[in-house]
Amino acid sequence: MNKRYTKKTFVLEVFAILLALIFLVPFYFVIANSLKGFSEILIDAAALPSEWLFSNYVKVWEILDFPRAFFNSLVITVFSNIGLVVISSMAAWKMVRTPGNFSKILFVIFVSAMVIPFQTVMIPLVKLGGMLGIMNSIPGIIIMYFGFGVPLSLFLYHGFVKTVPIEVEESARIDGCSQFGLFWRIVFPLLKPITVTVVILNTLWIWNDYLLPLLVLQDGSLRTIPLATSSFFAQYTKQWDMGLAALVLGITPVVIFFLFLQKHIIKGIASGSIK
Repeated sequence: MNKRYTKKTFVLEVFAILLALIFLVPFYFVIANSLKGFSEILIDAAALPSEWLFSNYVKVWEILDFPRAFFNSLVITVFSNIGLVVISSMAAWKMVRTPGNFSKILFVIFVSAMVIPFQTVMIPLVKLGGMLGIMNSIPGIIIMYFGFGVPLSLFLYHGFVKTVPIEVEESARIDGCSQFGLFWRIVFPLLKPITVTVVILNTLWIWNDYLLPLLVLQDGSLRTIPLATSSFFAQYTKQWDMGLAALVLGITPVVIFFLFLQKHIIKGIASGSIK
């Protein structure tokens, strides 16, 4: 029995390693070709660079004004995350702690919004944004991310809040804690696992998003990293050497961020799914 189990485990581990290598193949192509000249990419995209052209990264840094694009992406991602965490956590807590038909209907409406494709609302969104005067501005796109990100964030918080013992809140109320203090001093610190999960998932989405910034941010000085990178892939121009170097620069911060915090994703989602 032990031998069979050991053999089965070994086979599964080998399969997992092979599967991981398959998923890493695209990363190899991106990184390897970002260090080649354009002609060498066309000759053999799978080979290692004959000459490691780190100058590609220097050129991309200057052409894209990368610090500005990085700053725009960072501001949008950080403030969008702050708003999504605050709005979703408070709303989910209130829905769970005030059970009733209204809370149930409201929760169903938010969850239903998760299945609506962005393409179906993007034209009305642009018209509404123009009427409100929030087009072509970083605060405007942050507000839009609030609207698109709240359903999933609220859904995750809603499941996790159910695991928080209500006795802790009742004790705080007896001690004279206000409603506002009760949430921020008692409840919110207990939501740390799912908060980290929400931040990671929304960061990966917002940082890499292309379509919404394309519709909203028309000014070149407001371009995010995905928008700036797309300039290397115009209709008649395919600068693969520059474009791939720009991709590596763009994904490096978020990959590092994800690797440091990935363990919290499973922990947070698993904790929220108990109920």
